[in-house]
Amino acid sequence: MMSVNDECSAKGQPRIHKVVLRVRTSRLEPLPEEDVLAEETPVALEYNGIAYATMLATPADLEDFALGFSLTEGIVEGPAEIYDLELASGEVGVIVRIEVASERFARLKARRRALSGRTGCGLCGIESLAEAVRPVPGVPQGGGVPLAAVLGAMRSLRARQPLHEATGATHAAALAAADGSLLLVREDVGRHNALDKAIGAAARAGLLRTGAVAMALMSSRASFELVQKTAVAGIGVLAAVSAPTALAVRLAEEAGITLLGFVRGEGATVYSRADRLVTE
Repeated sequence: MMSVNDECSAKGQPRIHKVVLRVRTSRLEPLPEEDVLAEETPVALEYNGIAYATMLATPADLEDFALGFSLTEGIVEGPAEIYDLELASGEVGVIVRIEVASERFARLKARRRALSGRTGCGLCGIESLAEAVRPVPGVPQGGGVPLAAVLGAMRSLRARQPLHEATGATHAAALAAADGSLLLVREDVGRHNALDKAIGAAARAGLLRTGAVAMALMSSRASFELVQKTAVAGIGVLAAVSAPTALAVRLAEEAGITLLGFVRGEGATVYSRADRLVTE
């Protein structure tokens, strides 16, 4: 069962309005205008009453975030291993209280991992190098994905980012079918948070289990933690609007993920597993 504290839900707004002074080159006097800012707030994840990680995130879709984070970090293997999930207001942020199966909690304590997450940082506070760059599971080959579908899905993503449109300060992650149709989109100030939210939403809807998701799309660069999360979710294609890092490419090759960067308009650069792409 998943429940949301009403007070917390009311406080967790993903955007706020602020009067600012805009300076234009054609005007010497600053002009007061109202601007829209993307909110970010500390989100503390507690498992079975024990604090595990604190991330800065956009306070929206936090149930999806908690489930996606739990899956992609290897804390649980499926939604059924989360018995309860509750959001509560803290003094300076939101506390996500998660109850997991006792076996998973025992493994979690053994890892002795503590995070202190800054915006855009998915690994702050990890205690060992081995934990940071952990082995990734191989992704099954599956069916081919048309390159045109990847390009079309990325174009569609641009119109599905209302928070970015209002603020200019957030990333988006989308999951799409093999024909390029977007299944869901999530936004956050952190690119890894956005992907966790998307994966969590897909897991809750059963989309990962049925194999409906063929690709993940990011409005950011492709860092290695995004490849890790994509691999854990069993998604064969990761497409990003900007460049990947060298480590991201190596991990994608290891996991059998087709990694594309600079996916813009009608062009893209394929960095790994081009054989999964279907071209006319």
